[in-house]
Amino acid sequence: MVKRRPAILVLEDGRTFTGEAYGSVGETFGEAVFNTGMTGYQETLTDPSYHRQVVVQTAPHIGNTGVNGEDDESARIWVAGYVVRDPARIGSNWRATGGLEDRLAAEGVVGISGVDTRALTRHLRERGAMRVGISSVDDDPRALLARVRQAPQMVGADLSAEVTTAKPYVVEAVGEHRFTVAALDLGIKRNVPRRLAARGVTTHVLPAGSTMDELLATGADAVFLSPGPGDPATADGPVALARQVLERKMPLFGICFGSQILGRALGFGTYKLGYGHRGINQPVLDRVTGTVEVTSHNHGFAVAWPGREHQSGGIEVPGAGQGAVVPDQVIETEFGGVQVSHVCLNDNVVEGLRAIDVPAFTVQYHPEAAAGPHDADYLFDRFADLIEGRTHSEGRTNA
Repeated sequence: MVKRRPAILVLEDGRTFTGEAYGSVGETFGEAVFNTGMTGYQETLTDPSYHRQVVVQTAPHIGNTGVNGEDDESARIWVAGYVVRDPARIGSNWRATGGLEDRLAAEGVVGISGVDTRALTRHLRERGAMRVGISSVDDDPRALLARVRQAPQMVGADLSAEVTTAKPYVVEAVGEHRFTVAALDLGIKRNVPRRLAARGVTTHVLPAGSTMDELLATGADAVFLSPGPGDPATADGPVALARQVLERKMPLFGICFGSQILGRALGFGTYKLGYGHRGINQPVLDRVTGTVEVTSHNHGFAVAWPGREHQSGGIEVPGAGQGAVVPDQVIETEFGGVQVSHVCLNDNVVEGLRAIDVPAFTVQYHPEAAAGPHDADYLFDRFADLIEGRTHSEGRTNA
């Protein structure tokens, strides 16, 4: 067996872990976060929302199924670094076209293996997400710690312009064309336009800095605000665009970062979660249907709901230890009434908003989850129904 190069991981509070180089040899910095998914590591790595984050996989075995040319959610790996416990020696799957470590090395992604990821995850849960450095070229923890503390923080980071498409492109509807949607790419995943296409929607994907005139030039019946990385408090341009869409009363749907943008456009604030939600096993209550969904998450920020915040940053829900039922509270905004539509059952965080007087809604999680689960896929139907109701009320057809 080939002996691996030693590597170290140092958190900004000084906690140090040792291991072996995995992927590219070098040094990297970012925000340390953990993902609880048991599968879907390729989708995680290529999700633009992980830009400038070092991902810790809580599942102990990573790389078992190799990598393939079909499951990427974008054109490249976006994570700043990768932390695993036991990397697979050999990837085995009929769809595999290569090994995970080779893919990481080819794209220059610095990683570390042999780490006690359980201990690291517990530390992040207790202390919160924080800056981190991984190095397989410098074994001095104190020197690496100094560089970690000089790295930029995620709070105040404006990153959507770094991950957005350079030019517009179109994903055609599958089968009969029903509607046209303009999607603002703040870090969109490929499965979003796929899920829309399956419902007869042609999606025009636009750069994050697009104007209202450019959006309208697509002939859009509705607008989608995509997921993406960074602090939503910095995204003033997309917020201003979302407000223009609301003023026109065009159907509007936002996911994850897009949910936070739409929340800001409606007049709400945002805040950083202690360690965020990242994984494919998060329980969410849909207050519209009364059902509980197991959902995919990847967010470190959330929308603040006025008057219902507590230490976890969310609102009170049944069984959440707060002893109160969520009221059907309506907050009046410049664009009419808004209600909480979805709530995370783990920590009470607001996971969706529904506007009453304008055709707009959001979810903080990922109904497009390519690695699953698919409990929330119906939200794309809800979006299509919203568009259909709007176009019928205006006497428009799109066949």
